[in-house]
Amino acid sequence: MIRTFSILLIFQCLGEGLVYLTGLPVPGPVIGMLLLFVFLLMRKTEAAKLVPGVQTLLGHLSLLFIPAGVGIMVHGKMVMEEWLPLTLALIISTAVSIVVTALCVKWLQK
Repeated sequence: MIRTFSILLIFQCLGEGLVYLTGLPVPGPVIGMLLLFVFLLMRKTEAAKLVPGVQTLLGHLSLLFIPAGVGIMVHGKMVMEEWLPLTLALIISTAVSIVVTALCVKWLQK
């Protein structure tokens, strides 16, 4: 578990470092996930070693939603004042995600 968590943190830090050094307009954790993906493609045996720890972490994934929920409760007044832009952003981003996912699945099925 500690090994898995360490590897995930190492790749996140590498991503953050690359963003800092290059000024890419992409979040560091996204770059870190891409680096981890490439690493796991190159060393397939490592993926099997990470599975037990990753499954344990995924079992506690719901804990990551607590800060967002607290933020909404703390800033409830602002959320109520800005409900229209928030609703539009949620609807548009959901639609874009569905379309992009469908196009990716269609492309991968070929």
